[in-house]
Amino acid sequence: MTLARRDLITSAIGLAVASKAIGRGPGDRPLGYAIVGLGSYGLGVIIPQFANCTHSRLAAVVSGDPAKAKRVAAEHGLPNRSIYSYADFDRIRDNPDVDIVYVCLPNSMHAEYTIRAARAGKHVMCEKPMAVSVAECEAMIAACRAANRKLMIGYRCHFEPYNLEAMRLARTGAAGKVRYVRSEHGFVQRDPSRWRLKRALSGGGSLMDMGIYSLQAARYMTGEEPIAVTARESTDRRDPRFTEVEDIIDWTLEFPSGAIASCQSMYSANQNHILLMGDAGRVELEPATRYDGNHMWVGKDGREREIMPAPGPAKTQFAGQLDHFADCVRTGREAIVSGDEGLRDMRIVEAIYRSAREGRTLRLDGRS
Repeated sequence: MTLARRDLITSAIGLAVASKAIGRGPGDRPLGYAIVGLGSYGLGVIIPQFANCTHSRLAAVVSGDPAKAKRVAAEHGLPNRSIYSYADFDRIRDNPDVDIVYVCLPNSMHAEYTIRAARAGKHVMCEKPMAVSVAECEAMIAACRAANRKLMIGYRCHFEPYNLEAMRLARTGAAGKVRYVRSEHGFVQRDPSRWRLKRALSGGGSLMDMGIYSLQAARYMTGEEPIAVTARESTDRRDPRFTEVEDIIDWTLEFPSGAIASCQSMYSANQNHILLMGDAGRVELEPATRYDGNHMWVGKDGREREIMPAPGPAKTQFAGQLDHFADCVRTGREAIVSGDEGLRDMRIVEAIYRSAREGRTLRLDGRS
């Protein structure tokens, strides 16, 4: 991510503040979201956040469980015409209340529903990882471009106050010249029946889930794109959880400036940590990317001073994300985490898997 792109983060926050101060005009109605997938994230995390939004509202639900869909719709005052199944999802094109479709489905379904939503004339927010392959990411971008619809990926940390402040500190040289980033994310995935442990649904293991946080942090803390990757996998295939997908994967990224990032994802231990070290100090977050309860310190060689970021205009990172995309749809601006950002990550993810499989360093800059 270039520094110019990262500056857009601050601009997005400023615009949100300004819009709240000015107030909504007659044509500035909250844009309607259809939530596709009423699992723990879509139903338990995203839908409650509309209460914290200024420019966004819940307009429809899409689920394979008719009883659940009807219950959720009734709880939120939605008419029956705003309830969809996966089979009749394409009818959403006829619902003028829906401006944006938010895809909260297993990874392997992201491409299909993004493409169908775009063809139905709706803008799309898609959860991370964007898809399970570079080819699918490219098809999603092409479909949205052909329909003249916007595409944003749900990288919520770009709206989280601690991560935003860490990006600002890195960008303004608070730690000096960046030399090293360490980023580790994982949790104990205990239930072998979960869809995230099924390759057909997830596309991979911890890298396709928690690894996205580690990879994103390496990129937004350095402000650079990696030029080489070296990866290694460690998985106990006797463990019934990991018969199809990887557990631990470590990778090292090299950047044009000479900075190095050491990253890790795992499904067998809890970890949530970002550390940036420069020639003048360090910035550290732990926990770094939780929904709440994050902490950050700066210092010369340790946790010398705890940093409390100023509160942003949005009540939560999720509301900030929803309202940012609504504002982009309304104004025509590009989202700060567009489909191109998801594609960049997936290209690196594919290289990480290949490097681990082949046991060698891979160049990412086209050089042999």
